[in-house]
Amino acid sequence: MKIDRIHHVAYRCKDAKETVEWYVKHLNMNFVLAIAEDLVPSTKAPDPYMHVFLDAGHGNVLAFFELPTAPAMGRDINTPAWVQHIAFKVNSMTELEAAKAQLEAGGVEVLGITDHAIFKSIYFFDPNGHRLELACDVGTPEMYQQLDDVKWAMLEEWSQTKQAPKHAAWMHDQEFKALD
Repeated sequence: MKIDRIHHVAYRCKDAKETVEWYVKHLNMNFVLAIAEDLVPSTKAPDPYMHVFLDAGHGNVLAFFELPTAPAMGRDINTPAWVQHIAFKVNSMTELEAAKAQLEAGGVEVLGITDHAIFKSIYFFDPNGHRLELACDVGTPEMYQQLDDVKWAMLEEWSQTKQAPKHAAWMHDQEFKALD
């Protein structure tokens, strides 16, 4: 078996309506579906919910659950806030810069533009506290090939040492960045 694609990714939200309106306004996503139940279909647990679905482009669906009878949302305090995030692709630096300006004009605090050598991105939070990223690929085919050539060696070294391998240190080399 080979997976075709992700059908949808689901997260919890504080307020389904506020969440849908935020994603429509700030990320221009289309609201495509709402499902509400009193029983969880998979477990039959009596736990009412609203499940909303947003089109993130090209068949990618982002979904949220509002759970009014569950305890308030929290997050794993042992995982830094920057780790868990949803990254969306934009097609150009012009789009990334415009999105940053639009978000900031809408009152959203934005971090970046951050240079990751092969892509540049901005970071911000949705009204539920989920960290989001907009990313624009800027790498060359040669850069992606260099990374592809070392991925297994890097993974094996990391597995053995739990220290960052230096196979792709060129990505952070200031000389390299100056050429950009």
